[in-house]
Amino acid sequence: MEQLTPDQAAEAARQAADAAAAAADAAREAALAAQSYADQVADGAAAVVHAATGGAIDPFVFRLSIFVLAIFVGYYVVWSVTPALHTPLMSVTNAISSVIVVGALLAVGVEAVDTISGSSGHLWAQGFGFVALVLASVNIFGGFLVTNRMLAMYKKKSG
Repeated sequence: MEQLTPDQAAEAARQAADAAAAAADAAREAALAAQSYADQVADGAAAVVHAATGGAIDPFVFRLSIFVLAIFVGYYVVWSVTPALHTPLMSVTNAISSVIVVGALLAVGVEAVDTISGSSGHLWAQGFGFVALVLASVNIFGGFLVTNRMLAMYKKKSG
């Protein structure tokens, strides 16, 4: 086996990182296209079921069943990701979670807006905002831990 110079190893690592970033971008674009298509299908299917049953099936129940199915599909998709793509995909997930944190902070602070407008119901918004804030924060922290552990596998062992 041929020994690589540090420059050659760095160039190979850069090429691998570029390929992983390109694959992550392609996966993100495919996921966005699939999400858009799934939303259109869900809206159409909900309208058809609602019309066919004469309104007997609530659209909320129909959308809830689609959400539950999406959880299972997402679970199997995530567990089939190869280790080489895991770190770039985790960074994209952390970016999405950071946007969720901003929205959750806005929901937690909704009481000030409701006081001005005179409407009630801010407790529900604050509660859901707090839950979203906690879950997104756990996701971000866990993502950094997993990414750190994945990167540690590539460090040279001393001793």
